Amino acid sequence: MALRRAFPTILSDRLPETRDFYVQLLGFEVAFDSDFYVALRSPSDGPGDDVPCELAVWAVGHEMVPPPYRADPAGIVLTFVVDDVDALHIEARRQGLLVVAPPRDQFYGRRRMLVTDPNGLLVDVSSPSTPSPEFRAMGTGAQTY
Repeated sequence: MALRRAFPTILSDRLPETRDFYVQLLGFEVAFDSDFYVALRSPSDGPGDDVPCELAVWAVGHEMVPPPYRADPAGIVLTFVVDDVDALHIEARRQGLLVVAPPRDQFYGRRRMLVTDPNGLLVDVSSPSTPSPEFRAMGTGAQTY
């Protein structure tokens, strides 16, 4: 068996707002849009681009969602790496989004901010930065995280 594709799917009772959040803040494009399911994909600039990011939003109350799972998302953080988290922070504030933590350099080599999406889901957005010497000393894998 070969893994062909993987992407997170958010359960939401706010499909249009959730779609618009990820389109307007992170630049996703709408690949499919219906009243119960939205598929988003990062834009491609041409051959040689990184693998596109995909994200889906599924209506939490839809009959295809088993009743015990019809709840707000919890226990998950969506993480996105962007070129310039500081510019994204400015855009998030311009849009009036809830910024849980403004950009700050992290020991593991990321400059990170935290926001919430319309469902209250925690979204971690970061850009590469210089890791601490202690983190770099952990080994090769730590240096490329």
